[in-house]
Amino acid sequence: MQKTLLCLGCGYTARHLVQSLLARGWRVIGTAREAIEVPGVEMLIWPGEDLSLTGVTHVLSSIGPNDAGDPVLAALQDEIAEVAPRLEWVGYLSTTAVYGDRDGGWVDEGTAVAPTSERGNWRVLAEEQWQSIPDLPLHIFRLAGIYGPGRGPFAKLMAGKARRIVKPGQVFSRIHVADIVQVLLASMEHPDPGAIYNLCDDDPAPPQDVLGYAAELLGLPVPAEVPFDEAGMTPMARSFYGENKRVRNTRIKDELGVELLYPSYREGLRAVLAAEDMEQFVPPAEPPAL
Repeated sequence: MQKTLLCLGCGYTARHLVQSLLARGWRVIGTAREAIEVPGVEMLIWPGEDLSLTGVTHVLSSIGPNDAGDPVLAALQDEIAEVAPRLEWVGYLSTTAVYGDRDGGWVDEGTAVAPTSERGNWRVLAEEQWQSIPDLPLHIFRLAGIYGPGRGPFAKLMAGKARRIVKPGQVFSRIHVADIVQVLLASMEHPDPGAIYNLCDDDPAPPQDVLGYAAELLGLPVPAEVPFDEAGMTPMARSFYGENKRVRNTRIKDELGVELLYPSYREGLRAVLAAEDMEQFVPPAEPPAL
């Protein structure tokens, strides 16, 4: 039987995954809020067009929640529950925001969730809703900050718009999209229903260090530091700085055998720069979906 993935929300990360699956002979059905083309993928507009789970063996959801929880389950929970026993693998892309602020301390998958932001609360609710479906072979992936080709700091640096905002002691965890893909593929090959995985690299780092290194790679002057309290950031941007933690990734290595392609932002940014034609690069108008 041909493996068939239903990809709910065919955004940035999902598109990288489906290209790997198509190369392995999979059938992929994807959804988006508007008509788009993804090479090799049977795209549907959703919400809007009817979704059928007939023949689907794997499901990946990267659609973000709202204050009511997960919109996929609000519309399709009965249908998903009905086919749950015959699905081979279900993945839900969540976020490390569920751990909240830890004042720079370490968290792992055994750490109790304690969200300190609205988006973190929404994610905890959505995770619980997915976990409530009986017999669902669910795998939850808590993602750190995602970067990769077309989603890095280089365009802003070249346009002179990048700022090195400094909040003493602040660190963020992050992960290259290619490493997300290899974790998802490894999980599909070795399902462990009920498993939760943190997806991040080995090097939680201050954001100003990452931006400074990117500037050095481009041969540009390192932007001056801007104190956090003077940065004039949007409420959404400021909210990210309200969470300070270091995220452990031991489980993806020990249980899935993953060896990170990009264990720190240094290797990752060098790869992003090599993949991008900076003379032709135009940044997306809005941050792409997961």
